Amino acid sequence: MSATSELKEDDSIDDKVKLAQQVEAPKAGEADSKSAQVLLRRPVSEDGADVHQLIGNCPPLDTNSLYCNLLQASHFSATSVSAELDGELVGFISGYIVPDRPETLFVWQVAVAENGRGMGLAGRMLREILARPACSAVSHLETTITPDNDASWALFRSLARKLDAELAESVMFDRERHFKGQHDSEMLLRIGPFAR
Repeated sequence: MSATSELKEDDSIDDKVKLAQQVEAPKAGEADSKSAQVLLRRPVSEDGADVHQLIGNCPPLDTNSLYCNLLQASHFSATSVSAELDGELVGFISGYIVPDRPETLFVWQVAVAENGRGMGLAGRMLREILARPACSAVSHLETTITPDNDASWALFRSLARKLDAELAESVMFDRERHFKGQHDSEMLLRIGPFAR
C-alpha cells in the first residue's frame, strides 16, 4: 500500500498489496494532477496479459492463470475496471455479480501498480464499478481478505463508511479446512445494504 501520513485516509489505501517500503510523498498538487489523468474504463480481452503481469507485481495477491485474467477482462468486464495512466495499466479490479444473489457484487482482486499509488485509486475504481448499469440491483458488496492484510481491511472499511452501510465479517475459506494449511484463512467481508 502507498502510505504517507500526509495523504487523506483513502489515499493511504490503494489495493490489496502491502508495500515492503514507503513510497515518497507526492509534492503538493502532484497526486491530484496525476489522479485526474487516470482513465477508468471497462477492461477488454487485450488487457488480460497486462492484468496478469500487474497482479504478479503486486504481492501478496494470488496469481491466477493468464487464461483466468483473460476471462476476467472479457466475460466480467461489466463488473471489473481497468485504470490506465499514460497508456499503461496501473490498476485493475475484478468482480462479478454472485450468480444466486443478484444484489451482491463480489470483488475478487484489487491491484494497483506502484506508479498508481497515493491517489486513492482503489476507492475510485470500486465506486466506478458500483455506479455502472450492471450493478443497478446491487445493494451489497462482498470480498475476502486475509487477517493480516491491514491495507485491504482499511480500504473496505472506508468504503463501508462512505456508503453508510453495515459491515460484517466471517470466515469464508478456512486455512485448515479449505486450504489444507497452505494459505491463510480468507475472511468474508460483507458490506450493505446500501443505496447506489
